Order: sequence, then structure tokens, then C-alpha cells
Amino acid sequence: MGINSILAFAFGLFLLYIVGILLVIPIRLIVKLIINGVLGGILLLIVNLIGSFIGISIAINPLTAIIVGIFGIPGILLLLIIQYIL
Repeated sequence: MGINSILAFAFGLFLLYIVGILLVIPIRLIVKLIINGVLGGILLLIVNLIGSFIGISIAINPLTAIIVGIFGIPGILLLLIIQYIL
């Protein structure tokens, strides 16, 4: 085993590490988006339950859940403005 073999092995491990990092980052983003979408759907459900007393409702679908999941309470306000004003 010469120095060339050792350097090639080290370089291969380094490339494997870089590829692993590049694959993990998008997976984290997708998982975060899914979790935020589920939490957004739950928040929409709560708003619909409470809003049913005063006549406010927002349709629960993947798009509205993701909007609320990303923006939170301002997302709900945005959906209400879009629904009732536009």
C-alpha cells in the first residue's frame, strides 16, 4: 500500500462525505415542509372549529395547509383576506 493508494482512499472518503451532505440537506427541507404542512392543517382545523360560531371557514387542502405551515398565523390571515376580500 503506497502513499497513492492512501491518498486515493482519503479523497474517495472526502467525496463520499460531500455527496452525503448534498443529499441530506434537501431531505431535511422536505421533512420540515411536511411537518409544517401537517401543523398548518391542524391550525386550519382549529380555526374552522372556532370560526364556525361566527361564520368563518377556510377550506383544508394541501395548498392551504402548506401556506399556513410556512407562514403560520399570518398565513391564516392571508387566506382569509384572499377568500373574503378578493
